[in-house]
Amino acid sequence: MVYVFLANGFEELEALSPIDLLRRAGIETVTVGVGGSEITAAHGVRFITDTTSDKIKLDDELDMIVLPGGMPGTKNLEASADVQSAIDYCSENGKYISAICAAPSILGHKGLLKGKVCTCFPGFENDLEGAKHNGALVAHDGKIITAKGAGAALQFALKLVEVLTSAETSSALADSLQTR
Repeated sequence: MVYVFLANGFEELEALSPIDLLRRAGIETVTVGVGGSEITAAHGVRFITDTTSDKIKLDDELDMIVLPGGMPGTKNLEASADVQSAIDYCSENGKYISAICAAPSILGHKGLLKGKVCTCFPGFENDLEGAKHNGALVAHDGKIITAKGAGAALQFALKLVEVLTSAETSSALADSLQTR
């Protein structure tokens, strides 16, 4: 199962691309509202989430969390004790943590990127404490997957599908979406 955390001010493409592609790949994907079940994205689109962060279960069924970027969405994610607990759980239990745009900064502030190859939206590099920033659209190092921004959302989502299923499944999905 994958939790996609949505906080007020999140970037729509950075959340919806992973939600859509993960679900197309048959992966149970749950949208999690931070601070309530109705969340307003960075460009004013309102979303009703599947559950809220205070109701999630951190257990063996969880395979990955997704942290979309956007402002003030990233700040709202970082300020959430529930999101922090989910990050800690994943880090301590070998689960995937993925973040896009400004959201990798949350991982950097926690020291989870030390020695890891990663990427982020330009201007957040100094928040990736101890990381090996490579500026790529998508970076994957161990259980950490990061992406640069909204323009990389499909590639990011395809990488998430790949690590949770297979390269073949991700490639077939990419072909069906006409991404190449």
